[in-house]
Amino acid sequence: MNPGNVQFPILGFAAFSGTGKTTLLCRILPLLKARGLRVGLVKHAHHDFDTDIPGKDSYELRKAGAVQMLVASRRRRALVTETEDGHEPRLDELLRHLDPDSLDLVLVEGFKAEPFPKIELHRPSLGHPLLCLADRSIVAVATDAPLPIEPGVPRLDLNRPTEIVEFILRTLNVAQPVPPRRSRAGGTAS
Repeated sequence: MNPGNVQFPILGFAAFSGTGKTTLLCRILPLLKARGLRVGLVKHAHHDFDTDIPGKDSYELRKAGAVQMLVASRRRRALVTETEDGHEPRLDELLRHLDPDSLDLVLVEGFKAEPFPKIELHRPSLGHPLLCLADRSIVAVATDAPLPIEPGVPRLDLNRPTEIVEFILRTLNVAQPVPPRRSRAGGTAS
C-alpha cells in the first residue's frame, strides 16, 4: 500500500485542521531520531507558502523568475519549485524527490484522501467525524478522550508520543540501527 513503490516505510498522520498533527510530529520526531532512525517528512499545505524570507537572496531570485530555486549549504538543502498547473500534488509525485538511501522511514502530514497507511488524530471535543469509518487505510486512531463509537482499529493515546512511536516501529516493522559494539579498550569493534 506504499504509494509509488518507494523503498522505505511510509506512515501518514491524518486529521482535520487544528487537531495537532504538527504538534504530535514535533514530539515523535526526536524520539525516532534518538533511536537512530533517519526520518523524512512530507507535509501538504493547502495554500501558498514561502520557505525563505523576503529580502533574502533565494527569495528575491525566485520572485525574479526562477522556476526552481535550490539553496544549499554544508548543513542543509531546500528546493523550491514554482508550478503553474494548479493541481494538488500527489504523494507519489513528491516521494520521488526523496533520497531513499538516506531514509529509514517517511512520515507524512496530510494527504488524508490518498490510500496509504495513516494514523488518524481525533479529538472528540472538536466535533469532527471519525475518518477511519470511511478510510480503510487508517491503521490506528490516536485520541485524547473516549471515542463515541468503536473505530475498528487500535486506539492510541494522543498524549503519549512514546506509545505512538512504539506502534509505528511495530506496525511498519522498521529496523532500528544497531549501535556499534564497544571493544574492551573503549573503541568500537569492527
